[in-house]
Amino acid sequence: MRPIDLSAATWRKSSYSNQDGGECVEMSYDFVLASWRKSSYSNSDGGECLEVSDDYTGIVPVRDSKTPNGLVLVFPEGGWASFVTAVKNGQLTG
Repeated sequence: MRPIDLSAATWRKSSYSNQDGGECVEMSYDFVLASWRKSSYSNSDGGECLEVSDDYTGIVPVRDSKTPNGLVLVFPEGGWASFVTAVKNGQLTG
């Protein structure tokens, strides 16, 4: 895994920030170079598929495989591991 290099990151203000310079910030990080893999829970019809990248230390980028150029959600590595474990154990239901 490679460390995250934020020197070329594009930063933008959160939509929750106010005009007075509220303390909310979002970072837009470029994951074009990421290697993506489909979730083992994806079906062969391409429905409800998540892709994750294992390229980064400390974070897990996640995207919708149907919109690969869309938004990427970034989770802390430990939080993602807890989520996956909960799904596998049937602790999360829709």
